[in-house]
Amino acid sequence: MSTPRDPSASPWVQRLLNRVEWAGNLLPHPASLFLILCGAMIAVSWLLSVLGVTVEHPVTHKVVSAVNLCSVDGLRRLVLGLLPNFVGFAPLGPVLVCLLGLAAAEHSGLLGACLRLIVHATPPRLLTWVVVFCGAMSHTAGDIGYVLLLPLSMALFLAIGRHPLAGLAAAFSGVSGGFAANLLLSTSDVVLAGFTQEAARILRPDYTVNAMANYYFLGASVFLITALGAIVTERVVEPRLGRYDGGMTPEKLQPLSRRERVGVAWATVVFLVLALLVVAGLVPKDGVLIDPARPGFINSYFVRGLVFFIFVFGLVPAVVYGVITGSIRTDTDVYKGMQKTMELAAPYLVVVFFIAQFVNLFAWSNVGVILAVKGAALLQSLDLGPIQLIVGLVLLTSATDLFLGSASAKWAILAPVFVPMFMLLGYSPELTQAAYRVGDSVMNVVTPLASNFPLVLMFAQRYAPRSGIGTMVALMLPYSLAFLVGWTLMLIIWMQAGWPIGPGAQLFLPR
Repeated sequence: MSTPRDPSASPWVQRLLNRVEWAGNLLPHPASLFLILCGAMIAVSWLLSVLGVTVEHPVTHKVVSAVNLCSVDGLRRLVLGLLPNFVGFAPLGPVLVCLLGLAAAEHSGLLGACLRLIVHATPPRLLTWVVVFCGAMSHTAGDIGYVLLLPLSMALFLAIGRHPLAGLAAAFSGVSGGFAANLLLSTSDVVLAGFTQEAARILRPDYTVNAMANYYFLGASVFLITALGAIVTERVVEPRLGRYDGGMTPEKLQPLSRRERVGVAWATVVFLVLALLVVAGLVPKDGVLIDPARPGFINSYFVRGLVFFIFVFGLVPAVVYGVITGSIRTDTDVYKGMQKTMELAAPYLVVVFFIAQFVNLFAWSNVGVILAVKGAALLQSLDLGPIQLIVGLVLLTSATDLFLGSASAKWAILAPVFVPMFMLLGYSPELTQAAYRVGDSVMNVVTPLASNFPLVLMFAQRYAPRSGIGTMVALMLPYSLAFLVGWTLMLIIWMQAGWPIGPGAQLFLPR
């Protein structure tokens, strides 16, 4: 067929999507959602306290009972804890610092230039593979994959005689469906590791989860997502779309200018110099980045200070590129770019304020420990193996993703329950987080409630004006199913092989 089918031709799809949209619209703003959850936590703590519910702490073997937050002591703790809860919230500082560094790289144009350079230098037969790969790698730069790679991929596909919606689908599958997969670290790694650490400390107050907790698994996942995305595009999506005969004509693609190429070259040199300095500080036993008290890579100042290096590796090459290309003329330009990103981060700060209160109420009340112990006892009574448990978490997360799009918001709710619960069954917090990230990614491309879904639909309507929600879901559903099955199987194989999930991150806790 020459154009996507009219969504009205599949009324059952529209009815299903209408129900999903209706149910999703019943959810309040994320900040209100966590405010409601705070109220519910206070009520639950009172109820469990009245009922006298207790459990034995699996580590200290002390009796743990619910702390009544409705009491006078509970009220005083709420009053005094409001500010420390927010300021001391683990993910807050690292996220803001990482955003500052990446903001400079985006504002200077360095990230966009690198993306254009990779795509323009690709042979047509490899274009699909590179588009999906670039989509998966774009997460380091936040939403730049949506705003830059998607329209660029549509133009590239049209320019070589392929259907532009196939280019959109390929890019969208990597950017959103393979959201967790990446060879580089991003702010998402920092945010989710912070939530996982907070949840793990419900049972083990000294437990540390670093941003590289899932690096081995998610780095290898890039190649799986690239292969699956490319195969689905060329074997399923493009044959269904057929030849494009819409009104859009191919646009002349603009390669990098001479000044941009020089800027990228010098930025690359600076990046490599910084990388060599890091290696020089890590390789010698007495290197400046090695902690003499705790030698080894996992305890090095590089891993523990990863936020600093993300900031520097984003800022310094960006300034060099910007000065050469003219996008940065004074120091004020750098700060304006950072300020713009901080303005975009304002909604995040609002939501995080309420998330921080909820997480701390969860810990104060001991409800997290009680639920974890009771839940672990239930799971143990069911006698489920590790594979069934992990697959169950993946499916639960995928189902939740249809209604609550924010990865951090979902994990803020699920982590305090599942991380301690799985720890009691012997599974590491890092493994639990990896299962969550698989489930969180695969449904992103088919949920109309995702924050970027309207933007993607707008891009589609440029080339196919009759495109609607049903069109996009029908276009992306094959990717979602392929990623769900393929990625879950990869996680199962990883577990069966017993490979570490990241640097210093094992699959199971020592007994």
